[in-house]
Amino acid sequence: MKDLLMPWYGEIKFLHLIFVAIWAFSTAVAYQNYVLPAFRKALDNPDDADAIAHRNRMIEAFDRGVVLEHVAFPMVLLTGLTLLWLGGWSPESSGWLAAKLTLVLLVFIPMEIVDYRISHFSRPKREMRLAGDMDSYEAAIAFHWRFLRVSTVLVVTTIPTAIFLAVVKPF
Repeated sequence: MKDLLMPWYGEIKFLHLIFVAIWAFSTAVAYQNYVLPAFRKALDNPDDADAIAHRNRMIEAFDRGVVLEHVAFPMVLLTGLTLLWLGGWSPESSGWLAAKLTLVLLVFIPMEIVDYRISHFSRPKREMRLAGDMDSYEAAIAFHWRFLRVSTVLVVTTIPTAIFLAVVKPF
């Protein structure tokens, strides 16, 4: 199998980079320009029904929009592991790789597990709202908001760090 895939190393690396870009950046614009302002307005105006309804529309749309990101992430892992295997890379011999894999194992995978749960494995927020289960709906939105606030800091620091490590290979 290795002999069959090795001539395609460059193409696999290209796919890895494309999937990294999709995973890393596909929700950034929606979060920054739609979700974040909607949440801020709703938090600043908790009695404003229009602000709350807008927040709800934005987070429900965001839930649908993360599908691209969530398809890309397993492909990042698959292509990354394939590159490790084909290239004979080793964390023991490459400090940059050890650091990058540490980010993957301690930050990216746990973060994505929570993100998948919120977006795909919990009862959909839209379904809760339509069923009139507003206590569960508000709890789900509050949890998602806390997750977004924590994960945003992780995303803007660790993803560029991982990309830097892979491109520059500083140690």
